[in-house]
Amino acid sequence: MIALFVVIGGLFIYLNRDWFQRRPIQISHRLYRFAGRFGGADTPTPVMFEFDRRLKLTSIKIVALADSLTNKYPHPLWYMTSTSNSVPTKGFVYGMDVPGMHPAVNGANGDALDPSQTYRLLLEAGSVKAQHDFTLEPAEH
Repeated sequence: MIALFVVIGGLFIYLNRDWFQRRPIQISHRLYRFAGRFGGADTPTPVMFEFDRRLKLTSIKIVALADSLTNKYPHPLWYMTSTSNSVPTKGFVYGMDVPGMHPAVNGANGDALDPSQTYRLLLEAGSVKAQHDFTLEPAEH
C-alpha cells in the first residue's frame, strides 16, 4: 500500500512539475509621444516597460543590442540598482526615477536612444533575471 502511494505521489509530482518552477517574467513596452513635452533631442525617449506582476527590482540596465551581442560587458545607456529597499512595481519609464532605486553611476539619467537601433532591457528581481529586446519604432497593426 505504501509503495502504491509513493508511485502515485511521484506520478503526480512528475505530471505537475511546472508548479515547482519559477514563472518567467513577461515584459512589454510602449512608446509615449508627448509632442516635445519632455524637452529636446538630448532628453530620453519616453518608453514605458510593464510586467505581468509586481517585482522588487534589484537591477535595470538598457544596452544597445549590437553591443550586447559582441561584448561580454556592454556599455549601459541607463543603469539603475537597488540594495535592499526596492518598492514592488509593475513598470517604469526609461530615464525616470524608479522608487527605491538609484543610478549605478551618480548623476547618470539615461542617454538619448537612437530610433534606428535595437536595444535590450536586462532586468533582475532578486535571483530572477529577464531580458526584453525593443526598438523605438511603433508597432504596425
